[in-house]
Amino acid sequence: MTLNKISLQDFIQVLSYDVVGNNACIEVEFSIDDDPEYSSCWLGKTIDRETKKECYWYGLVPDGSQAYDYFLMDEFLNAKVFRGKSIQEVWHAVTFYSIDGLDVGERLLHYLGLEPGFIRGPATPLS
Repeated sequence: MTLNKISLQDFIQVLSYDVVGNNACIEVEFSIDDDPEYSSCWLGKTIDRETKKECYWYGLVPDGSQAYDYFLMDEFLNAKVFRGKSIQEVWHAVTFYSIDGLDVGERLLHYLGLEPGFIRGPATPLS
């Protein structure tokens, strides 16, 4: 499994992808370096079934006891879900394993609009 670091700016670009307009979801497998509790975590963005709006989520531990949903990116990025710290505060220790089940480097290029693929251009921020 390839381990990858990406910039917070690129990560925000990935999360800016319009999952509602494109009927899509984003799934990211990651870990927090040197923290055995957060060695196999998931996060993403999907369409909430009830509201039909975008929803950002964390699934941090296998038993589901640390699963969180947010309807605003800012709330998601600033949520203190990692031992009282936000993902932005622990970003230096975030290592990505996959994006949408694919190689991080390859998939990231699609979200950034640098490579052709089924994502047809860079993600654009939602208003």
